[in-house]
Amino acid sequence: MPADPVPSPLRSLMYHSVADPADDPYQVTVSPRRLEQHLRRLRGRGLTGVSMDRLLRARAEGRDAGLVGLTFDDGYADFLTAALPLLRAYGCTATVYVLPGRLGGTNAWDTPGPRKPLLTEDGVRQAAAAGMEIGSHGLRHTDLTEVDDVRLAAETVHSRDLLRDLLHGIPGAEVNGFCYPYGAVDVRAVEAVRDAGYAYGVGVSPGPLTGLFALPRVHAGERDTAARLHLKLLLYPWRRVPVPYAPYPAVAGTLAGRTGP
Repeated sequence: MPADPVPSPLRSLMYHSVADPADDPYQVTVSPRRLEQHLRRLRGRGLTGVSMDRLLRARAEGRDAGLVGLTFDDGYADFLTAALPLLRAYGCTATVYVLPGRLGGTNAWDTPGPRKPLLTEDGVRQAAAAGMEIGSHGLRHTDLTEVDDVRLAAETVHSRDLLRDLLHGIPGAEVNGFCYPYGAVDVRAVEAVRDAGYAYGVGVSPGPLTGLFALPRVHAGERDTAARLHLKLLLYPWRRVPVPYAPYPAVAGTLAGRTGP
């Protein structure tokens, strides 16, 4: 029998803050103007931005050809004011990875650098009610590869429990995704995320653990013109790496009752 064809890679973009990028030493901020250019380019190419959960479900059903995952790390407050209106205007959804141990706080882990406010509890609920997927970015933005077992459980299990309680009562809201802070992934971290009940995990760069619990993404920054972003999606090094995305969800029943994007 012929071998199964190598699946094409999932296309997913990684954003952070959407604001004035003038003071941005870590290159994690895109202006609303640049984000709109990206969304317009995607639409012009016949692509639709969706949450990672939606993208993975579509992949499992063989219907992901025209989809691109949109993700926003850290849960900055500007997601509601700057990103969400643009996503709605272009008919897109996205995943916001938040830090339940820092809600209403700031990005204190970025030192030196400007302090930026993070979503409050109400802000997270607003994003979820608007159809965005909410995932965990850990409890307090801690490198999971450098913590003991107690802290690892807090960053994975406890952060998910807190978010599930916060989202209780919002139709369709579930915490299926985990985003590794700093993109730091090792076998122990992957196992902890899987054992905590998440259905998938996202990192940054491809590596030996690439798969459903260590999905790579394409960084999208202010320097990325629409044309450059398109090339990055086409030429990203993991483009031809076979990745066992299916079956999804990895946790039976977590997506029961979910509909729409």
